Amino acid sequence: MKKLAPMIATVVVCAILLGACGWRYGHDFLSLYNLTNLLNDGAYLGVIAVGSTFVILTGGIDLSVGSIMGLTTIIVATLVTKHGMHPALAIPIALGIGAVIGFVMGCVIQFFELAPFLVTLGGLFFARGLTFLISVEGIEISSKVSPAYGKLSEMGYEFHIGQQTGYLSGSTIVFLAVVVIGTVVAYWTRFGRNVYAIGGGESSASLMGVPVGRVKIMVYTLSGFCAALGGVLNTMYKLSGDPNAGTGLELDAISAVVIGGTLLTGGVGYVPGTLLGVLILGIIQSAITYENLISWWARIAIGVLLFVFILLQKVLTGTTGLRRQLQK
Repeated sequence: MKKLAPMIATVVVCAILLGACGWRYGHDFLSLYNLTNLLNDGAYLGVIAVGSTFVILTGGIDLSVGSIMGLTTIIVATLVTKHGMHPALAIPIALGIGAVIGFVMGCVIQFFELAPFLVTLGGLFFARGLTFLISVEGIEISSKVSPAYGKLSEMGYEFHIGQQTGYLSGSTIVFLAVVVIGTVVAYWTRFGRNVYAIGGGESSASLMGVPVGRVKIMVYTLSGFCAALGGVLNTMYKLSGDPNAGTGLELDAISAVVIGGTLLTGGVGYVPGTLLGVLILGIIQSAITYENLISWWARIAIGVLLFVFILLQKVLTGTTGLRRQLQK
């Protein structure tokens, strides 16, 4: 029950926020079209957050995901527009570069026994510097230059429930597919069980025969791949590459993971919870827009909510000093 408590808290908070926004802004806010738009706007963040979920489950952290996303947008835009490369080739190249960066960071963390915070912070600066080395300005991906990319950006699925209409963009469909695949991998594969075991205690996992080094390297490779995939989805969302894309996004990804019920200490977490975490961030952003407030209010609200969730996780999992004192 303790392991389910953070997830239950996430569901409750999500329901409260939706109810409060519905009461404040009317039924239009709770319409199917608006709810699907929340997912459409946060799809690329959600994919990145799923990769970060696996990292945090091992007790690690990845600060490079925002920079890898920005690097990916520039690589794809450059290859497609300046070199006339077909998206079917440009996209795998960008995904491979993201995965390689994650793989290198994982190897450095494992073989040199360095703190993930420091290594991925270095990855953040490296990827962002490489981004500006390629281009210091945004690059538009015009449908005239690449009709194939224009068609990719227009892909989506419209559906009806009763009299309401919803629309899922191609990016959102990819995001939901990543959530499903991530859930299956986390709960029904040996790799997923090893990830949870390492988060529960690296030394204990090693004694149990878990290949700790290999799993940690795979986790950071997966995170780099997901960050690159998020960058690809961002180019489809904005039809451009931007060297500043993803600046600070690593903090949003971590926030979505923590709000989604994953403990920063590792070992406890839920991939579907990350989906709810992204949805909660989208609800907050939409509420700020409805109120015509400056965007920094969204940061303040997310900061407060993150602080509350960290405290809730401590209380619900019974790890606070106050509880230990009361037990004495």
